Amino acid sequence: MSGINKKLIFNAFAMNTPVHLSPGQWKDPEDTSTSFQDLEHWTELAKVLEEGKFNALFIADVLGAYDVHNGNKDSAVRTGAQFPIHSPELIVPAMAAVTKNLAFGITQSTSYEHPFNVARRFSTLDHLTKGRVAINIVTSYLDSAARNHGLPEQIDHDERYKRADEFMDVLYKLWESSWSDNAKTLDKEKDQYYDPALVHEINHEGEYFKCAGPHITEPSIQRTPLVFQAGSSGPGQEFAAKHSEAVFLWGSDVNHLAKKVKSLRDLSEKLGRGRDGIKAIAGANVIVAETDELAQKKFEDLRANATKEGALVLLGGWTGNDFGKFTEDDELRLVQSNAIKSTVETYAQRHNDKDSKWTKSKLATHASVGGVHPNIVGSPSTVADIIEEWIKVGDIDGFNFGYATKPGTFIDLVKYVFPELRRRGLHWDDYPSSNDGRANLTARESYFGPGNKRLPENHYGNKFKYENVH
Repeated sequence: MSGINKKLIFNAFAMNTPVHLSPGQWKDPEDTSTSFQDLEHWTELAKVLEEGKFNALFIADVLGAYDVHNGNKDSAVRTGAQFPIHSPELIVPAMAAVTKNLAFGITQSTSYEHPFNVARRFSTLDHLTKGRVAINIVTSYLDSAARNHGLPEQIDHDERYKRADEFMDVLYKLWESSWSDNAKTLDKEKDQYYDPALVHEINHEGEYFKCAGPHITEPSIQRTPLVFQAGSSGPGQEFAAKHSEAVFLWGSDVNHLAKKVKSLRDLSEKLGRGRDGIKAIAGANVIVAETDELAQKKFEDLRANATKEGALVLLGGWTGNDFGKFTEDDELRLVQSNAIKSTVETYAQRHNDKDSKWTKSKLATHASVGGVHPNIVGSPSTVADIIEEWIKVGDIDGFNFGYATKPGTFIDLVKYVFPELRRRGLHWDDYPSSNDGRANLTARESYFGPGNKRLPENHYGNKFKYENVH
């Protein structure tokens, strides 16, 4: 046994696009990414994940093309690097219809929508999935997204988080304050479906938003969906400690990640939520086979099939740096940009290769499978050992597992890795039963255990609950 006294959280990490984090793998004859626009593509993936007992499918999203590389969108379009990208939430009801316990984390930007519409959409989804929805709050990071919404460039970073903070207040008021749990009466004698005295306007007037209400959607099982967030900057971590129930983090290595997790847990404790009030989820990509040698061969084959241009497109979008400006011979650690030097040093440190020459081609090779997330390569026991190390040293609660090929990477996890983790007591044999007779777990219960359907008492959003307001 591992000595780790918790069941780990495992999400599949995907995007409604032909290329997510591993450009070029759509060329693999067994990869199904070219059918991403078909509903059956997603329902079949959901079945694989449910059979493997994943906690959730975490769906990323962006609202603009990656157009930093060479100063235009052409490379993104040519390689399919997160282009095109279709709406994430519209595929969820169909996947929910063919599963029972798999949860769905849906990315939502707070920068370009009004919270009233978001609250309505997520309440509807939470109803249709029987409570299996998580909302992944992001503030967006692409200038192209800002231009698509009428702005010349992104809103300032810190202001985006101020706006997001108020956005959440409006969501909590709509989800938690607007309706009493007893508002639905279905009183045939009175000919009354809902009691109007128990449905209230919220009358929010703030710096960024005005919203009268009431919430136009009946409260769902969770009311507030499980709140996820991906951000590790100073304002991002403060936002996460206040609002998030799970945070998606990445680290160049386990020690780098451990510092981020400690900072998050310190902030959570400071706000009275305890050190374990927020689940820390790390990003990783697993390449596994029967032996270490076969896994390494599989990894090298993936790299050989990868598209370096697509990797540079993604790196440009994530870092804001145009690697197309450099020649194939330029040593990137000698250029003027500190941001580029930092990016290269991160990869050099991860791959224990600090001394050799790092060109954009070499950088692209290392980023071509899994993007910024570390690759865990090996046999089932080797992969499980590394996962244990990340849990123990990094103090994380689970992983968002990306894919190189779809659904092959996820099938390999289910076939090779999860049985080994179950043997070590780190993964459940089956989804636990709800404790009130329901047929499925909600998203929050999948993360925090049966019975935890609603926001916890120590969460900031608790103060907006109907009984605490009216």
